[in-house]
Amino acid sequence: MTSTPAPALTPEDAQKVLADNFAPWVLDLGLVVVETGERHAVLRLPWSERLAREGGALSGQALMAAADTATVIAVASARGGFTPMTTVQQSSSFLRAVQGSDVLLDARIGKLGRRMAFADITMTAEDAAGADGPAARASTVYALLG
Repeated sequence: MTSTPAPALTPEDAQKVLADNFAPWVLDLGLVVVETGERHAVLRLPWSERLAREGGALSGQALMAAADTATVIAVASARGGFTPMTTVQQSSSFLRAVQGSDVLLDARIGKLGRRMAFADITMTAEDAAGADGPAARASTVYALLG
């Protein structure tokens, strides 16, 4: 007998998962769920001077938190709803500075098991339309607790 995958969350449902399950400081990033699918989610991190570091570039900490959050939304979408999970590992590479631009985070699930999930996140400055390639990349591993 073959099991069918759980239906993916709608972007609206995923936005509610974000609002209901994340700490206030994560919500302060202003992340917006743009797209969800069977094994992915796309979120927008709006540009904010509050997230910029000295020199005016978006801080790596903000990008890492956004990538971590995008992974949770992608896993929730793949599983058809939110269940408790925790970050086991995150590795980030910063490829170019982002200044004055929203960032699109495209989180793709590479493997989704019963206890672990693996994802790759590509972060692209929206105004550049990918002309210079991604601004950052991350890979994450999650333990699924529920």
